[in-house]
Amino acid sequence: MDALALLGPGGWGPALLLAAGTTLALALCGFLVGAVIGALAASAKLSGLLPLRAAADVYTTLLRGVPDLLVIYLLYFGGSAALGSVAGLFGASGFVGLPPFAVGVAALGIISGAYQAEVFRGAYLALDRGQIEAARAVGMSPALLFRRVVTPLVARTALPGLGNVWQILLKDSALVSVTGLVELLRQAQVGAGSTRQPFTFYLAAAALYLAITTLSTWGFSRAEAHARRGLP
Repeated sequence: MDALALLGPGGWGPALLLAAGTTLALALCGFLVGAVIGALAASAKLSGLLPLRAAADVYTTLLRGVPDLLVIYLLYFGGSAALGSVAGLFGASGFVGLPPFAVGVAALGIISGAYQAEVFRGAYLALDRGQIEAARAVGMSPALLFRRVVTPLVARTALPGLGNVWQILLKDSALVSVTGLVELLRQAQVGAGSTRQPFTFYLAAAALYLAITTLSTWGFSRAEAHARRGLP
């Protein structure tokens, strides 16, 4: 069977496209969760309270220092073991697995949050203090100042760094296959094992990953150009 027939509409093509959609959804959800965690961690790092700064420093140092796969293993198998212990109190027995997609989103969110925290912190420190002082001088409340001045300026400065985090996260999504989730790489492995044509399937997976990353790069470039409109 040639590659076109193998990956066509009547072959493995739809399954690979569906798995690519799963990969994209997994990475996007993990990125959004990481943005929330990263913003909170960055706020803690910039806080005047020593316990908050210490906790945020421990989080970012730990998550950037251990392998991403280890975080996924700990969340999936550790969480499943804890859930199994709780289920055992009610008479249940055997392995109780957590939903692979939810675990993947949580793991990728926690991992990317450590990197996004540093991106947000650096973007905030790079702000032009004159604009903040001007906003205060005209009587802006702290909430309005944060919404109308700080957030747009931080987002504009952070976009390039966030683009890099997104690209890394997209590739890290392949690690979630260890939980049994059928994402793009896992589907390619299944197809390669079933047909004994690994080169065809892995090349197709690489092409889909490249297409997603290329579109992502274009999207972030457009967002950066829009955010910097009117600037020299």
